[in-house]
Amino acid sequence: MTDWHGIQSAIHNTAHRQFELAHATPIGGGDINAAFRLQGKDGTRYFAKINDARRLPMFAAEAQGLEALARTQAIRVPRPVAHGTSGKQSYLILEHLELNAHGNAHLLGEQLAALHRNTAEQFGFAHDNFIGSTAQPNAWHSNWITFLRERRLGFQLQLAQDNGHGGKLQDLGAALLERLPVFFAGHTPQPSLLHGDLWSGNHAFLAEGTPAIFDPAAYYGDREADLAMTELFGGYPADFYAAYRTCWPLDEGYAVRRELYNLYHILNHANLFGGGYARQAEGMMQKLLAA
Repeated sequence: MTDWHGIQSAIHNTAHRQFELAHATPIGGGDINAAFRLQGKDGTRYFAKINDARRLPMFAAEAQGLEALARTQAIRVPRPVAHGTSGKQSYLILEHLELNAHGNAHLLGEQLAALHRNTAEQFGFAHDNFIGSTAQPNAWHSNWITFLRERRLGFQLQLAQDNGHGGKLQDLGAALLERLPVFFAGHTPQPSLLHGDLWSGNHAFLAEGTPAIFDPAAYYGDREADLAMTELFGGYPADFYAAYRTCWPLDEGYAVRRELYNLYHILNHANLFGGGYARQAEGMMQKLLAA
């Protein structure tokens, strides 16, 4: 049973405005959290994510990622309102946005390029966070290839080993990690601020067509990693890619590195869901090694 009274008080305390909950309407579509649209008696709305109290670090990290994206003013994100625990549950309260599936994809491409223009001195983030419900280590490093090897692909491969995915997957993974520098001939990434989990389900549009992105796993990395994931699990509209490339063309070799970056997410799915994702990861690594 969700403690709506405690959540109502948290909204009141952090938003500095009276909020009396009238309705909490369940919203489908999430695999990890329960989601609700909260409507106050005055018509004010918020978006709420609810999970077990042990998941509070995941919500805290998401709020920090959204705040980092919002500070750039490059692209619309839902503003975090409050996060914490109430009883046996944790919660994240966000600004409620009325979202549509279709809108200005050209502007989305331009705004993502503008987001990526926000850079840091090193690769990583000020804190670790999560990719889905999997821990994502973000300790700073000056070398992108090392960061990719240790904090991304190597980390997921070790999780896979711990989860019983050994043998061929590990052999291919070891060979790929050894050869990572080959994929970066002629491409020197800068540490761009990334959404980090930018599949087709994590963007939408406001009523007037303005783009919005949400559910980040933010960090500073190669901008191609964000672009690569937009092509995984459905893809984005053609206008999006054309606009992004006009603003900031991609280096030669992106088509191969795209597979490398998406391998991270397929390995994560193997660790979360098992089954065919592990076999898909093996096929991707074979393709990369052949390339």
